Amino acid sequence: MKYLEEFQNPELARRLLDEIRATATRPWALMEVCGGQTHTIIRHGIDQLLPDQVELIHGPGCPVCVTPLEVIDKALEIAARPDVIFCSFGDMLRVPGSDRDLFQVRGQGGDVRVVYSPLDALKIAQQNPHREVVFFGIGFETTAPPNAMTVHQARKLGIPNFSMLVSHVRVPPAIEAIMTSPSCRVQAFLAAGHVCSVMGLGEYPELADRFQVPIVVTGFEPLDILEGIRRTVRQLERGEHSVDNAYPRAVRSEGNPAAQAMLADVFEVTDRSWRGIGTIPASGWRLSERYRDYDAEYRFSVDGITTREPAACRSGEVLQGLIKPHECEAFGTTCTPRSPLGATMVSSEGACAAYYLYRRLGITPTPQEASPVA
Repeated sequence: MKYLEEFQNPELARRLLDEIRATATRPWALMEVCGGQTHTIIRHGIDQLLPDQVELIHGPGCPVCVTPLEVIDKALEIAARPDVIFCSFGDMLRVPGSDRDLFQVRGQGGDVRVVYSPLDALKIAQQNPHREVVFFGIGFETTAPPNAMTVHQARKLGIPNFSMLVSHVRVPPAIEAIMTSPSCRVQAFLAAGHVCSVMGLGEYPELADRFQVPIVVTGFEPLDILEGIRRTVRQLERGEHSVDNAYPRAVRSEGNPAAQAMLADVFEVTDRSWRGIGTIPASGWRLSERYRDYDAEYRFSVDGITTREPAACRSGEVLQGLIKPHECEAFGTTCTPRSPLGATMVSSEGACAAYYLYRRLGITPTPQEASPVA
């Protein structure tokens, strides 16, 4: 299959690793922004094969993980209403709220359905005109365009019983928040290729210049990650701090203008709370005034919700790159995918889930045992 075998070639991986080892002369800390990149890194042992000078810090790039507890609790309250069909992607159903999750709501009689597209939820609304249908719209810039298009379509078709609970977040403000944190150790970023395929590179040069950090747009296969690291380390060693596109097969500098136009029509930028991190100014989207009638928060008046995070959960520190998942005392004991304390253990892109799946016992393989294409 195209781009799978080619970008998992073990010989090319060894060459890239050799180049990284030859280039790195001092310690560098790189953050991969995307949770999909984190899973590739942990699954293939890339972080363990890198030279000691290169450390990978896992960033807050899992959309499920950063969805704030307040929004989860709003989803649970809406989903429990007898007149509502609540639609969501499957990875949200196990995310814990303050006292339950969407699976438990469904078990208690709530009509919670897994869909594979927001358009599936719109179709359900057409088929059930006497019930309210709500779609849980979360994610970064990658999933925002299809969600925006669905709301646009609902308005165009005049489907009054459809609404969306929106919790979209944006990457560039998160990078700014990370770099202005007093505890920040990040010296460079591997930017998420799928986000840049939508939004382009336009917002990154100012960040690279202001914070003097290289930002290298990177894909998701093992060789993509290694090439991104190679280019990043080369910039760091040279004292450079530019934006570099290491994912040209998917990313153009201008991004996708049609998707951007749809986002500008349906959404407006807003401050957004990130689970475990706090509020980041201008880091999210909400439905614009034109489409406010399709906003589930507005329609169902879910205000005044009090939230409480489990005291033992340190997922906020994981999302900020302050600790690795296995450094949390609850990891793999009181917190597992079957009984999670936080979203980072549930999501298919969560760092805690990656460590649990691929490195639960904390055993470090030898270079002979670990392979970036295993």
